[in-house]
Amino acid sequence: MTQEERIKIEERIVEVLKTVYDPEIPVNIYDLGLIYKIDLNDEGALDLDMTFTAPSCPAADFILEDVRSKVLAVEGVTSANVNMVFEPEWDKSMMTEEARVELGLD
Repeated sequence: MTQEERIKIEERIVEVLKTVYDPEIPVNIYDLGLIYKIDLNDEGALDLDMTFTAPSCPAADFILEDVRSKVLAVEGVTSANVNMVFEPEWDKSMMTEEARVELGLD
């Protein structure tokens, strides 16, 4: 895959990640800053690192499956390894400005 193709696929991955929500928070996981890494190789294998706002998130399994199924549906993605990481620890500074405004934090 060319660099241009990879960029387009990664843009579509970000678009679908913006459709994934924690049921308790009205902001998508991408704008919350929960996605730490999107790494797509030349064969279309995706390695994605993400976290949660709290390690004991009750919706973790639901969110992980939603992420996995949505990124696998992106044309050009052949496999998806979704890694749950807690380093660095998530904090509010990782949110986009839009997310902070939406949550009344700005």
